[in-house]
Amino acid sequence: MDFLDLDHVEFHVGDARQAAYVLSAGLGFRLLAQGGPETGLPGQRSLLLGQGGCRVLLTSGLEPGHPAARYVARHGDGVAVLAFGTPDAAAGYAAAVAGGARGVEPPREDGGVVTAVVSGFGDVVHRLVERRGAGGGFLPGLVTVPDVAVPDDGVPDPGLVRGIDHAAVCVPDGELDATVAYYREAFGFGVVFEEYIEVGGQGMFSRVVQSPSGGITLTLIQPDGSREPGQVDDFLAWHGGPGVQHLALSCPDVAAAVDAMAGRGLGFAPTPDAYYDTLAARPAERLRSRGILLDRDHWGELYQIFATSLHVRRTFFWELIERHGARTFGTANIPALYAAKERELAAVRTPAVAR
Repeated sequence: MDFLDLDHVEFHVGDARQAAYVLSAGLGFRLLAQGGPETGLPGQRSLLLGQGGCRVLLTSGLEPGHPAARYVARHGDGVAVLAFGTPDAAAGYAAAVAGGARGVEPPREDGGVVTAVVSGFGDVVHRLVERRGAGGGFLPGLVTVPDVAVPDDGVPDPGLVRGIDHAAVCVPDGELDATVAYYREAFGFGVVFEEYIEVGGQGMFSRVVQSPSGGITLTLIQPDGSREPGQVDDFLAWHGGPGVQHLALSCPDVAAAVDAMAGRGLGFAPTPDAYYDTLAARPAERLRSRGILLDRDHWGELYQIFATSLHVRRTFFWELIERHGARTFGTANIPALYAAKERELAAVRTPAVAR
């Protein structure tokens, strides 16, 4: 098996146009292609947005029985597809099914693009994508649109985002071991990092699985059922089962990305000054003033920050990450990041409304 990278991510949303506006106005994405019944996608409206090497597909069901409409009814807006790029979709499909994955859609070719779909976790599936030459479209049924300016000021932010660094996945208590084994056996992923995270009275287990290529990274998170319930439990309850809690956007300059996105109205989880006082090496003021966290692994440094959630159920948010040699994750950032997110959620956690 050879799964190369995260080809794209597909969200199922109630209103694709509204979701596209948020990505464009807040994060600087551009509309690249669109499709619907008139282009061979019955019962749905899809918009493809991109920035750098990151591709995000937004799909809304136009009929109650459409899979996207059913997904939104169960979970609200959220990630429904993590697509893996591969040089041979048919071979990848066969290997994944032989390793325990459930076949959802067998391989098919359309316009030089071969796709197949297999099971993932919860209601999230994996689309395997093989691109044969540069002549085909992005996916069948999507039509490229002329260059369109972003909705607010007409000026895009070039170079803010390179691609998707990793996806963070929440699974229920007791399912982490089985999920790790599934990705090892069905996709050939290996565990590259693991940690137990404590935030106040809460606890969570985290293991990071990665493709042999290094291009696909999933951070799997399970709440510790013996401790106080917290944000991962909240996610599982509000989302209605396992799912993608956040996607991390790889940035060449995370401080510049924070400034640009904050200027567009995107909020970020605050970090107390005390966090910076505990670091062995004092970070530059440009990190402290923006609430960006600094950490390191055996290979180098990484900077991270969580954006505040834009979703009504608060079940998804974006992360920004900048790596300088670091290949995995440090031991200080993850607890600090989740502590920041817990402070944000604590301010709005009212059971009568949130659930």
